[in-house]
Amino acid sequence: MTAPKTAIVLINLGTPDAPTPRAVRAYLKEFLSDPRVVEAPRWLWFWVLRLFVLPFRPRRVARLYASVWNQDSPIREITEQQTRALGERLGVPVHYAMRYGRPAMRPLLDKLADEGHDQLVILPLYPQYSGSTTGAVADVIAEWMHGRRELPGLTLIRDYWEHPAWVDAMATSIRTFREQHGDADKLVFSFHGIPKEYEDKGDRYGERCRRSAQLIAQHLSLADDEWAITFQSRFGPKEWLQPYTDKSLEAWAGQGVRSVQLVCPGFSADCLETLEEIDAENREVFLSAGGERFQYIPALNADPVHIDALARIVREVLP
Repeated sequence: MTAPKTAIVLINLGTPDAPTPRAVRAYLKEFLSDPRVVEAPRWLWFWVLRLFVLPFRPRRVARLYASVWNQDSPIREITEQQTRALGERLGVPVHYAMRYGRPAMRPLLDKLADEGHDQLVILPLYPQYSGSTTGAVADVIAEWMHGRRELPGLTLIRDYWEHPAWVDAMATSIRTFREQHGDADKLVFSFHGIPKEYEDKGDRYGERCRRSAQLIAQHLSLADDEWAITFQSRFGPKEWLQPYTDKSLEAWAGQGVRSVQLVCPGFSADCLETLEEIDAENREVFLSAGGERFQYIPALNADPVHIDALARIVREVLP
């Protein structure tokens, strides 16, 4: 028997192709049309999206993207760096795709299968599983499998928030930052939120986020009053997972908390939600409310400790 021809595929959320209203509109149309992302009656959401969201939101969001754009979108640049570094570390082909936008998942899966890869390991770069993130990746894989006569072996790594290598990488990154910049009154773990009704229907994402923060805090030997967990990036009128990041920062500043350090353990790469929403908007919220020092601790990105952790996670499922 010959060894299987294996490839690793990293999946991240996605990005517009350019920081322009037209590109952002195309991206938001794909993203917000996914019923995993917005659970609403399709006929109703069809008109809300086209009459109220897409005509107005892209212009504002494009300006936000422009404020963090480099040669390309940060999330795509960083995912490319992670892909190269992980390939060098593992010695097997590593590719990447985006769930929304480009490079798209289906063309990449077609290409790898047509090239004779008979084993694919899919690693969505969402440490904590949610139906709205990793579940949406699984949907594309299932649809792609339905249309093919010959299928490679597929391994989907559901999540890795409990993996000791990832917990250690997060703790190491925070510890290194604090050694360089000092501590703060409070360390805040901010996660991307989901509507509360998703949790009520059985999505245990919020529980995984809370346990993630606890494991990292324990690794850092933090007392209970030295850290907190919040949720960011809510959208629309519905209640989302709480406590909210912006409201918490405002309240803490009013209660005499002078300094905070904020880290986003649900993001494997810095992107609009960390660089603009957290390090710009929420910084302003805290300082305007009376806080004196706000520091954002970057995502793990392509840091060697992150690549080491991803390599350990992938090696455990390689043939």
